[in-house]
Amino acid sequence: MTLFFSIFIFYSFAQNLAIIDHKKDSLLISYNNAAIFSGNISAPGSSYTYRQQNEVVNGCTFQIVTITSGNFKPLALNGRVNTGDDAIACESEPADNSLKIVRQVVGKSNSTLNNAVYERKDDWLLSVDKFYPKVNIVPGPDNKYTLNVSGWEIVIRFRPQYYQKHRGLSYYNPSTYAVWKKPVVGWCSWFAYFDKITENDIRETADVISEKLKPFGLEYLQMDDGYQTLPIGLPHTWLQPNEKFPSGLKNLASYIKSKGLQPAIWTNVAFADSADAYKNKALFVKDNQGNPALGNWVGYVMDGSNPQTIQQLISPVYRGLKEDGFTYFKLDALRHLKYEGYNSFKNYFAAKNIDRNEAYRNVVKEVRDKTGKENFLLACWGIRPELVGIVDGCRIGNDGFSYAGLAQFNSYNDIIWRNDPDHIVLSEKEAYRSCTATSLTGSLFMLTDKPEKYKSSTLIEAARRSIPVLYTQPGQVYDVDPSRSALIGQADVEMSGSGPRPFDASSSTTTGLFELEINKPYENWIVLGRVDDRDKVIPFKDLGLDANKEYLVFEFWKKNFEGTFKKQFIPGKIDTGFNCQVFCFREKLDHPQLLATNRHISCGGLELTDLQWQNKSLSGISRVVPNDNYVIYIHENKGADFRDINVKNATLVANEKDGEIRKIILLSNSNDSVNWSVNYK
Repeated sequence: MTLFFSIFIFYSFAQNLAIIDHKKDSLLISYNNAAIFSGNISAPGSSYTYRQQNEVVNGCTFQIVTITSGNFKPLALNGRVNTGDDAIACESEPADNSLKIVRQVVGKSNSTLNNAVYERKDDWLLSVDKFYPKVNIVPGPDNKYTLNVSGWEIVIRFRPQYYQKHRGLSYYNPSTYAVWKKPVVGWCSWFAYFDKITENDIRETADVISEKLKPFGLEYLQMDDGYQTLPIGLPHTWLQPNEKFPSGLKNLASYIKSKGLQPAIWTNVAFADSADAYKNKALFVKDNQGNPALGNWVGYVMDGSNPQTIQQLISPVYRGLKEDGFTYFKLDALRHLKYEGYNSFKNYFAAKNIDRNEAYRNVVKEVRDKTGKENFLLACWGIRPELVGIVDGCRIGNDGFSYAGLAQFNSYNDIIWRNDPDHIVLSEKEAYRSCTATSLTGSLFMLTDKPEKYKSSTLIEAARRSIPVLYTQPGQVYDVDPSRSALIGQADVEMSGSGPRPFDASSSTTTGLFELEINKPYENWIVLGRVDDRDKVIPFKDLGLDANKEYLVFEFWKKNFEGTFKKQFIPGKIDTGFNCQVFCFREKLDHPQLLATNRHISCGGLELTDLQWQNKSLSGISRVVPNDNYVIYIHENKGADFRDINVKNATLVANEKDGEIRKIILLSNSNDSVNWSVNYK
């Protein structure tokens, strides 16, 4: 028996290992019967020492290769990493003495900070230690990355099951699901109306946002708590709304759709009907006296291990809401079902020899099944590691917008699920700050003001220029602030969800810098959001830019050209009119070039489908918002001899020159793409 057990353990361990083959000066790494890296070692004029080690620490497999030259002479490793569609070049650990910056990426990253490749499909991370060598990772065609490393010592780390084991997300099985890649931008009724919401409020909001925000990218209108009948629990309490909604849910959803919006709805997993709970005891978890278990906030605890509970209490609700036309589902009280419910009454499941996490997942799996994978499912609230692979998004913090959460779970966003920092209130203090941080991180973007604000306040511009969010992937597979995600395992011991747990996102900010790296076929650039003034100097190396090159810097909100800089940039004071800054960094070229546009915080990353400099002409194709002034900012070098501007599908409203910057304003009344060219002599 002992021999068999030892063989079994060895076999299980070997199944997670990569095969690393070093012959002469070649290095080949294979995993899951596929070659993931092939390269050659070069040590001109010197010998080198090769060592390899495989270890398992706390259930995490580490495979490490060390290549060391003799007498500290230079050596190099040049090769290619082979990946799938969802792989990313990224940073595996933070660099010493560098700024804390949350990095998200559109397209394939070219950042100089990258020292690793993460393959999502098979959940492995291949990295090179950055301390001694110089590492360069360049994305190429067919999901291949060129890896070039030079230095006197090269340390390669292969970590299989990276998020599942090394990051502690045991339910993460990425080959079984895809992350939601479409923008999620909408409006939620909660902070606007709380549970006083009425049908007329929803209709009025639909009227306003369909006119004021839908053309810019807002899609969902989500009705929150306040429509259901009480006490909640039986399916009819969710499907037949109270007297404030006389037309019913189906008619209301139809009205929302008639405005070109997607109907979205809030529900929770609480059950408050004591009479029915005692009448149908078999459907509920039992306390020590054999009565339906009762917990704060969740009421009577529905038993996800009982198929009858699922069929009678869960299935009809979400089948019915989908049939009514809803396409976005916010599922609340999940922390309470887990903590006050399944954790607090774990003996009930233990006595039945049932995994309480699987019972918990059964509830949400049924919601997922009945709502359909084509519709968005948000878990609310707090980090829910048990629901990885089931939900599309997760509210990562408490009620109220959380900047800190965007840095405490940045590595989860669009790898595990879509992060939800909670609703955005367009207040004087927070409008531009929260819109900036949400958009630049590619997070869930939900507004929550009363509609009259969108009709009368200029603060609507903060939202209009930040939506839709772009689909991003993290530039780091570590969290900028790891203090919360490091405690994720505690989710199984909590018995109260009355407030944030140690692993939920905090309310205090841990960094004020949010970077979006944009990679397009025609150009790569960086946008940096600064939501507070703690960092006074921005070294280009900390942004992943080449410190030896010159960069043009443009501030998006003030529409101000800051100048040309090398090595570093000093952002200066934050304008109190915006309470944040957004800087666009573009490498300076030797001809007139696009600096930014006004359409979106990405400075062209949203709407520009093509950009070319050819035959002394700068031309582009832009998808603009009808009847909204589209502004193009162009940097002109000394000696640039402007000739004229040609425009198709739009009217040239203005052409102004101020110093090095040419400002061009176009206006279109259609959804057709606008072709424009700025021509020089």
